[in-house]
Amino acid sequence: MPEQHPDAEQIHLDFREHMTYGDYLQLQSLLSSQKLLSGHHDEMLFVIIHQVSELWMKLILHELKAAIVNIQRGDLSSAFKMLARVSKIQSQIIQSWDVLSTLTPAEYMEFRHHLGRASGFQSYQYRLIEFSLGRKDQRILQIYQNSPELLDTLTRALYSPSLYDVSIQALAREGLDIPSRVLERDFSQPYQPSPDVEAAWLEVYRHVDRYWDLYELAEKLVDLEDWLQQWRFRHMKTVERIIGHKPGTGGSSGVPYLKKVLDHRFFPELWDVRTKL
Repeated sequence: MPEQHPDAEQIHLDFREHMTYGDYLQLQSLLSSQKLLSGHHDEMLFVIIHQVSELWMKLILHELKAAIVNIQRGDLSSAFKMLARVSKIQSQIIQSWDVLSTLTPAEYMEFRHHLGRASGFQSYQYRLIEFSLGRKDQRILQIYQNSPELLDTLTRALYSPSLYDVSIQALAREGLDIPSRVLERDFSQPYQPSPDVEAAWLEVYRHVDRYWDLYELAEKLVDLEDWLQQWRFRHMKTVERIIGHKPGTGGSSGVPYLKKVLDHRFFPELWDVRTKL
């Protein structure tokens, strides 16, 4: 006789009137979203890696939005959990580059031409993450002129305070000296380092017991940027490994552009303060 499952009598088998696991996750829709344009075996890898990355980025944005709201409310402890989760998500995306790097240059060239001008450079979720962290660039909006809904979403994000903006506001709420020109700045512009903000963070690091929550917030921000830079580096090296120094399909210079991006800092004072301690 075939071996019977130990929970056979309790397992639900009739789902004619009940939701299944697949129904809940909408797996039929999700797993039919890989529309390949070539007959090449490895295009499936390329599509799934990028789709999974976009799902992880959706979760990153979900957590960042909530963290920003909680910091504005003064609920830093809730924000800490969300920011810690973002760092863990980033580690997953970094590992995905290791999977994509199994794609060889010869294999990618078999289907690259099918991408046309489509490129990860156009990922609106990645741009929203950058906006959320404070890297604002109004020129990027031109890419999304053909989608009024996306353009509206990105425009609102452009003019909203970033995670770092609300963290600086938290410094001011604790009585640290932050000038109004920083607190009331045009949030659509890239953040510029401020000696006053650096002095405030330096005070936090020198008096950890007095400013424990702000100290923990600072370290969560450093974690986040550290992971993001590793994400960017692995992206750059994977691109270099697969296409060398060819231009990107979206028109960027490819690897030179990705190397230049590595020089950008989201939370500059939190890095500079380490030298001053």
